[in-house]
This record gives sequence, structure tokens and C-alpha cells, in this order.
Amino acid sequence: MSLPDRPFFMSKPKRGALLAVLAGTLIAVAGCTVQPLYSGGDGTSSISGTVAPGMREKLASIAIDPADTRYAQDVRNKLIFLFSGGAGEPATPAYRLSLGVSSATSAAVRVNVGDDTDRTGRPSAGTVRMTSRYVLSDAAGRPLARGTRVVSASFDRPRQEFANLRAERDAQDRAAQELAEQVMLAVAQDLSKQR
Repeated sequence: MSLPDRPFFMSKPKRGALLAVLAGTLIAVAGCTVQPLYSGGDGTSSISGTVAPGMREKLASIAIDPADTRYAQDVRNKLIFLFSGGAGEPATPAYRLSLGVSSATSAAVRVNVGDDTDRTGRPSAGTVRMTSRYVLSDAAGRPLARGTRVVSASFDRPRQEFANLRAERDAQDRAAQELAEQVMLAVAQDLSKQR
């Protein structure tokens, strides 16, 4: 059996196609310029979870419009803390963030709870779905970026009314925290694209 007849050797056209695909992949990988939002400034990843120094300054220069509901105020307060690291809103903001936060609660599971006399089909679990539409503008009011983020938080619905309301509010608080974190990441990505 001669060498080209062996099954583990490829024909010239197949070998050429494989080399072309390999070369194309190497060129594509070499052209990637991905830079993490969370970095130590020298290209290494930061374990502490802080953003790069230049990004921290941009985020700290964002003012957030006032909120009109309890859960929207919760998202706003968490964003102010995340943007500034606890220092509050800037005196002279370079950017302005407008938030539109809405919340809806739905019954996730309906079952008969209790003895045979309770056949109301009360919901025994619920879901809070919180949505934020944001617009990031510069100091002159020109929109730079906009987006929408949605989060959900589930909760149990006990038979006591107060416990039920408290569980729903706790789910709103969890959803507001997660929504603020998602909006902060989205805004950081939007700012990283600005020159």
C-alpha cells in the first residue's frame, strides 16, 4: 500500500480547505480586541469586582432622574450606590440617566390550600416581573444609549394576608436589586463604546 492510499492521509483539496479554515480562524482570533469591563487597569482581571479606573469615573458622573414609585426609588437608590460606590450623586453630572421602572405581579401556581371547605383555588406562588427602560444622555441632553432590562423574582403566597404582602414586597426588593445591577452593567457597556 502506498502512502496516498492510506486512510489517515487527506487528499490535497481537503488538506487545502482545512488549512484555509485553520488560517481564517487564527486570523479572526488574532483580530479580537475584547477588553473586560471589570479589570485591574493593566489588562488583568480584578477579583474584587471593581470596574476599571476610567469607567469608575464615568459611572460616578451619572445623575439619575427622580422616581415616582417605591420600587422605582429602590432601583434608583441602588444604582446611585453602584455608580458612585456610596458617594452619592455628582454635583456636576456629565451624564443623565432616565429610568422607567414598572412592576407586575402574577400568580405562578394555583392550588387548593387547606381543608375541603377552602375551594377558592388560591394562588400558592407568585412572580414579580420588573422592567426598566432607560435612556442615557449627555450633559446637553442628547441621547447616547437606550435599553430595556427585565428581571423576575418568585415568592410563596401564604394564607395570611400580611405575610402574603410582605413576601411580595421582599420579591420586589430582590428584583429591584438585580435590575439595578443589570442596568449598571448595561450602562457601563454603553459608556465603554463612547469616546
